[in-house]
Amino acid sequence: MEPISFKDLTGKVCVVTGGYGVLGLEMVKALASVKAKIAILGRNKEAGEKAAAAISNQYGTTAIGVQADVLDQESLVKAKSIINEKLGDIEILINGAGGNSPAATTKVEEINDSNIDNLEDSFFGLKMEGFDHVFDLNFKGTLLPTMVFAKDMIKNRKGAILNITSMNSYKPLTKIPAYSAAKAAINNFTEWLAVHFAKTGIRVNAIAPGFFITDQNRFLVLDEKTGGYSARGQKIVNGTPMGKFGDPDDMQGATLFLLSDLAKFITGVVIPVDGGFNAYSGV
Repeated sequence: MEPISFKDLTGKVCVVTGGYGVLGLEMVKALASVKAKIAILGRNKEAGEKAAAAISNQYGTTAIGVQADVLDQESLVKAKSIINEKLGDIEILINGAGGNSPAATTKVEEINDSNIDNLEDSFFGLKMEGFDHVFDLNFKGTLLPTMVFAKDMIKNRKGAILNITSMNSYKPLTKIPAYSAAKAAINNFTEWLAVHFAKTGIRVNAIAPGFFITDQNRFLVLDEKTGGYSARGQKIVNGTPMGKFGDPDDMQGATLFLLSDLAKFITGVVIPVDGGFNAYSGV
């Protein structure tokens, strides 16, 4: 028996949406460490190309930045053409694009006697344009890239798709209903697509990150004045048995495992990377 490794990922063509974000970049680094060929997708062409150049220099592998909007199917088709021309047929897709927005966030955690006369701060004050943006970015931003990039996998009857959900998909946090609902939808979609693709040689799984400090949630979990945790951030730490936020590179092991042949009989699962948050009742 050969030593267990991730060498089957070497040279594979991988697309990572949201690949220059805090968590996305760590997954890119994981793939680069095993010499995969990587296309980093995002709306900001300059940021994608800068990240790709840094990855290529650091790891000695091929990485390119490609501009695309995960909510614009035409731009994704154009991106696929560029990737096919420069790297070859796509074999791996990580749907990492997503995020939350203050426009889809309630000001209060719950309605109670102290705020019941000011419903604009609650669920009733949510604006549909904000809710739609966050739900679409997360759910449709997973659906549309899969529709485009998985066609190479169908043609070659092999491939792996990794969706990024959230612990909100299991236990919705207060204040962020659009984000929580979208991530729960991705969990369901992951299972549905795994069954749909099961006979094609394509596996579909997901990672549900626990709590990491990212550009999207910084305004919620950190106190701008003190630099420490906000009250909400401290609640998260208190509810995480390991007693801390995750380090971005904590995503790397689960990423490589689920994409590699080590997981060749695993499809339709969602693995929490959460410091024990999902296992803890609070008591």
